Amino acid sequence: MSGAALPERITEELIAELVDTFYGRVRQDPLIGPIFLDKLGDDWDAHLAKLRDFWSSVTLMSGRYRGKPHQIHMPLPLEMPHFERWLALFEQTVAELCTGPAKFLFIDRAHRIVDSLQISLNIGPKALNLPERRQAG
Repeated sequence: MSGAALPERITEELIAELVDTFYGRVRQDPLIGPIFLDKLGDDWDAHLAKLRDFWSSVTLMSGRYRGKPHQIHMPLPLEMPHFERWLALFEQTVAELCTGPAKFLFIDRAHRIVDSLQISLNIGPKALNLPERRQAG
């Protein structure tokens, strides 16, 4: 951003800038980029719109997101380094685009999301480490 002060409040415009900037970096990242590219290919517009809705819902309580992120991430080949890299890129992007309460809220929500995904996907130190479900029959 230019010499203007960084925003301290979350707005739909800030969410759009954050999502677009962050996922532009994700696409270029050698560790997590291939996972997204394998899943999305060149179809990023719909995904970015869904992510704007997601972040609007978790930060502004807009209720626009109606997806099931745990189910979507279930088949992906995710491991701890992927979550660590995602968080590092996200925090870097947030720090460049906002400050104060907005920065705190975005980073807090990102950590909660990662924790929740790790628990539900049974990955990392917060995983429940439950045995695999057995198929009936």
